[in-house]
Amino acid sequence: MSGPPPTAWLNTLLGLLQWAQQSLLTLWHTLGLTGEMHGQPAWPWGTRIAGETLLIDLGQARQLGITLIAVALAMLAVLVAMLVRRWRAVALGVAAGFLVVAPWPSAVVLSSAVPTSFHASPTAFSLGSIANGARVYNAACASCHGADGRGEGPLAATLTRWPPTVVGPLLGRHADGELFWHIAHGMRDAQGVATMPAFANRLSDNDIWAVLDYMKVLAASGGVRAGGWPLPLALPALSVRCADAAPEPLNAWRDRQRVRVVAIDAASAGQVPFEDPRFQTLLITPDGTLPSPALPMRARCVVSGRDAWPIFAALAGTTPQTFSGTQLLADRNGWLRARGEPGTTWSDADFLCTSAPRTAEPPRAAGLDTLIARMDAEPVRYVKGGFIH
Repeated sequence: MSGPPPTAWLNTLLGLLQWAQQSLLTLWHTLGLTGEMHGQPAWPWGTRIAGETLLIDLGQARQLGITLIAVALAMLAVLVAMLVRRWRAVALGVAAGFLVVAPWPSAVVLSSAVPTSFHASPTAFSLGSIANGARVYNAACASCHGADGRGEGPLAATLTRWPPTVVGPLLGRHADGELFWHIAHGMRDAQGVATMPAFANRLSDNDIWAVLDYMKVLAASGGVRAGGWPLPLALPALSVRCADAAPEPLNAWRDRQRVRVVAIDAASAGQVPFEDPRFQTLLITPDGTLPSPALPMRARCVVSGRDAWPIFAALAGTTPQTFSGTQLLADRNGWLRARGEPGTTWSDADFLCTSAPRTAEPPRAAGLDTLIARMDAEPVRYVKGGFIH
């Protein structure tokens, strides 16, 4: 899903707060006032500004925005007082007045933080990282969290607290760096009792980041069955091979164009679609090679490697055995937005990443033109754990 309808001033505010906090962290690290942890600068404070709260509490967001403007004007008045002696008393009075009338927001705009709160994943949500994350998750996490991520693994009942499900909006409520911290260093309840073990001594940092990538795929897979992806997902980083040319990175190949992903296997090789000027058409095959024969005027670009087939099948909420013929649509910014089942016409139900509320009404037929118009009219506005993506 995407967030509420875009609001220019709120986007500006969240972007400013994100930039300010990251700039402060960079300054602190440059001055040697904070060290590194897990290979990146460590956030030295126990709280941060909760952008995820401001996103849904517009009243608090307005208060904070007005307060920041008032503080900026007060600082300007203080500067005037320092530079112009005859206006000093008036300028200082104006500065104090701005600070007094500012509608200071409540503490709800703050959220608890950990040293890795501002860490960024180095994986770029790549196919290789997701595949590695699947292996690590099944070996280290599935026994408690379940193979499907619903928190119903064979050991779940033996724990003091039932594991949370990742098939839902849970992952979107926390910054990636904070989820990383919980996996690496474990979790405890209010009484200090461990509710999740620490894995820092068993998994590498790259393995933990990879597990987080795979958990996003699990969330998407389960969300499709509930009617929509619970959090926005970008096209994974991958390599594209067109005909006999050398592979190139996805982002260079798509060049900010919409992408239509089509799953094709031996049984459906004759159904390779024609190129569509509205999309860059990208094929996915079980072995990462072009179907044979491939007609000259049909799509000739394929995802390199064997990892794409099972991963995209999971993103589409299906199995590798039934994935053939499925299509996925991504917008110009690389966000996955819709999924079409094989042999069916497009409908409203296929639009899986939307800010519009889900209804119980039967889905209406919708051609590709309609879905494209919705993709362009409803851009993804995603704040994950307080950070704009």
